[in-house]
Amino acid sequence: MDKIMDLDISHYKSLLKKYLRNQNEQSLYGVELVSKSFIKNNILPDEIVNLHIQALSELCPDLNLDVKHSMDFLLEAMISYGLALQEVQTLREEQLALKSEISVAANMQETLLGTTVPEVEGLDIGVISVPANQMNGDYHHFVKGNDGSIGIAMADVIGKGIPAALCMSMIKYAIDSYPEDKMSPEMILKNLNRVVERNVDSSMFITMIYSQYLPSESKLMYASAGHEPGFYYNAEKGTFKEIETEGLILGVLPDTNYKRYELEIHEQDMVIFLTDGVTECRDGERFIETEEVLNIIKEYIDLPAQEIVTNVYKHFEKLQDFQLKDDFTLLILRKEV
Repeated sequence: MDKIMDLDISHYKSLLKKYLRNQNEQSLYGVELVSKSFIKNNILPDEIVNLHIQALSELCPDLNLDVKHSMDFLLEAMISYGLALQEVQTLREEQLALKSEISVAANMQETLLGTTVPEVEGLDIGVISVPANQMNGDYHHFVKGNDGSIGIAMADVIGKGIPAALCMSMIKYAIDSYPEDKMSPEMILKNLNRVVERNVDSSMFITMIYSQYLPSESKLMYASAGHEPGFYYNAEKGTFKEIETEGLILGVLPDTNYKRYELEIHEQDMVIFLTDGVTECRDGERFIETEEVLNIIKEYIDLPAQEIVTNVYKHFEKLQDFQLKDDFTLLILRKEV
């Protein structure tokens, strides 16, 4: 009651007296004003009920005993309600603060992990990466070499949120720091594995595929660290084939070696890299089959690579009622004339 101003107490009693006498809407006009004053002064519900009980006792000294007891019951209920309300408000404030921090982190992640799709003569590149939540647990990055080659990294962090974003930033800048003569896919993964094993919490693992395209030879070299297998599309035959991949995820053992694979790409052939957020999309309670992803890609096969990946994403976004269950990243390389 200490927080309730004497003026508000007097006003409340006057309003209650008027209403008990008339019981009409006109006598309620002042309630909104006094209510705003209560809110401004952070008056809890039980304090208002207590004020009401005191005012009612003064105005109606012969009040029925059952009514008095019911008001005492209401007061106890409002005390419990007030405590619960304070807890909820505290949680809401903490949640808003956390959302604000995550929003800042998401913007920082976008800045730190931003990458530009390079222009490579004779190569059409399309990529889309959409987070299921504010923070993206998927990562892709392009590195263009002085010899015209292009390095392509795609990773999926097992563990989300801000730690994952920081981890991916570390990986990106580690890749960018390697000298060009050390940029072969197997060496990139070997070096990154050492960085992750030494610097990343043991509960967080990273799958990754790193490839290097040599335009002069129309050759793609790649190595995988436990990442989702990609696909090779043979334009002449009109068929898809799963890319052979083998390799331990990053950060498990310090001295892991990775195998390099090579793939010769012909005119209009495509290489498809993706994360498990694509192959593990759901149609209701059912996980889709890999074949369904490839069929949708084939449906848009005549479009530019960027339009293909965009249309594939829109298809599976709609299939999941526009609520992604996991981060979605899809990248397509197509050899042109």
